[in-house]
Amino acid sequence: MTTASAAGKAILLGEHAVVYGCPAIAVPVSDVRATAEVTTLPTGRGVLINALDLKRCYLLDREYKDDAARPLQCTVRNTLEHLGIALNGCALRIVVNSQIPIARGMGSGTAVSTAIVRALAQHYARHLSPRTVSDLVYRTEVILHGTPSGIDNAVVAFEEPIYFIKGRRPETFFVGKPFTLVIADTGVVSKTRDTVAQVRHKWVSARGYYNALFDEITAAVEEAKRAIASGDLPQLGAMMNHNQSLLQKLQVSSTELERLIKAARRAGALGAKLSGGGKGGCMIALV
Repeated sequence: MTTASAAGKAILLGEHAVVYGCPAIAVPVSDVRATAEVTTLPTGRGVLINALDLKRCYLLDREYKDDAARPLQCTVRNTLEHLGIALNGCALRIVVNSQIPIARGMGSGTAVSTAIVRALAQHYARHLSPRTVSDLVYRTEVILHGTPSGIDNAVVAFEEPIYFIKGRRPETFFVGKPFTLVIADTGVVSKTRDTVAQVRHKWVSARGYYNALFDEITAAVEEAKRAIASGDLPQLGAMMNHNQSLLQKLQVSSTELERLIKAARRAGALGAKLSGGGKGGCMIALV
């Protein structure tokens, strides 16, 4: 049996705008992880994917109406093909489970896919660079999110804080002073694919307005990057708060998120905002 894992993630600033070529900053959340275990089965058994959290089992060569099946199957199929492993005659059991809450903007699906890619590569004694892992997982991200920026697969695959612009190599950057984030879960399920699609629909009908908002988000991200490098945490918090006000204008916040954000700020957080797609999911606070 071979085991591998992958971290969750949080977008610090820049979500939604990043889909349109603007920069964003993301950080791994290594305290919560997804794990994949790969075991060789007797010949002829095929490839079985056991998703423990979903209480579902899927065969690689069978079609399912379940939305969760296709991303898992495609991740396994794409990875095996990349490794040069013939699908015919391949016999494996792949067991996946995750500590990361599902559909909360913390990259649960991305982490599961990354763990599967890593576990399969290790099982066949192959080394894959973080860039290759990220590229393979991106192919699953398209299924999960429709028009992904690529930031999720990049930060999870590299497991380092990154400055990201769509179509470019992610950059790691200097952190001048350690900082602490508190993550709070609204408990509201929200699929990133849906909120990204909602913003795109509005952008198509009012591009000037939304592009101006994206420009303001870009300025906040750049200033936050400088603040992180210099260790200016109050300024980083101010940029997180400003980014949240712009996300409100994008109409991706929610009553539950706003309640958590206000509670965090009242308790002394330097900054607080939603993280990820919004309309639910998680809030992050700089404390």
